[in-house]
Amino acid sequence: MDREDEAEFEAFVAASGRTLLRTAFLLTGDERDAEDLLQTVLARVAQRWAGLNGSAEAYARRSLINLGKDRWRRRRARVLEVPMDTAFNDVGSWHVGDALWAVDVREALVRALRALPRRQREVLVLRYFVDLDEVQTADVLGVTVGTVKSSASRALARLREDLPDGCFDLLVGHAS
Repeated sequence: MDREDEAEFEAFVAASGRTLLRTAFLLTGDERDAEDLLQTVLARVAQRWAGLNGSAEAYARRSLINLGKDRWRRRRARVLEVPMDTAFNDVGSWHVGDALWAVDVREALVRALRALPRRQREVLVLRYFVDLDEVQTADVLGVTVGTVKSSASRALARLREDLPDGCFDLLVGHAS
């Protein structure tokens, strides 16, 4: 990579890194796993930088999905860790706007996303957190628009069931 390409790559990382990290986190449900996944993806983007011709972010998103699938498969082969329950799991006991309530709501959302099947999680992350439309989401995942719609519908229905009362409307009410 020459100096000009290196400068362009650094600008890309500065502009898109935070969004890609958030996407990786929502796909993995774990900060360290998300950072590792993004690091691997950025290394791949850097290797192919000259040939990406302005589609680096799309390539990075697709790589996050593909490498995330690989990690998902490997993880299923391992013994699953179960987070310890804490005294703060009752989100309903906190008031909206309370800092502890916000932390608990985020934790509840991450737990609910982790519980979804891989495809449903990917669809929700791309549709509602990365803000891709149905056609773009289908293209990234290599599926039909109908699959995106049905996966999103099933995932949203499950989130409604799994999230504590009131959280779903506040978090993804715009998606329903």
